[in-house]
Amino acid sequence: MSDNAQADSHAIHELDALVRHLADELAAFRRRALTAEVRLKEVESHEGGAVALDLSARVSQLEQENEKLKTRLDEASDRARQMLDRVRFLRQQAQTGG
Repeated sequence: MSDNAQADSHAIHELDALVRHLADELAAFRRRALTAEVRLKEVESHEGGAVALDLSARVSQLEQENEKLKTRLDEASDRARQMLDRVRFLRQQAQTGG
């Protein structure tokens, strides 16, 4: 067998192994998706209204938390800007010698 034929054979075997591995992963993802769909249907059929209320309350809670965090971020940004202004002023004072 020539070197080209051996290299081609090796490449084909490697490609075959990769395709098999990819097919196994795809099958695993498909199983997980089907399982998730079944679980979702069970939850929707058993707790449809309760889940919606729980989600609504959680969304409201997260929105409130988000607003608090935005406020804190704005305050921190303002303080950082003030500190930067002070550093610039001090640097200018040091450069001018005064």
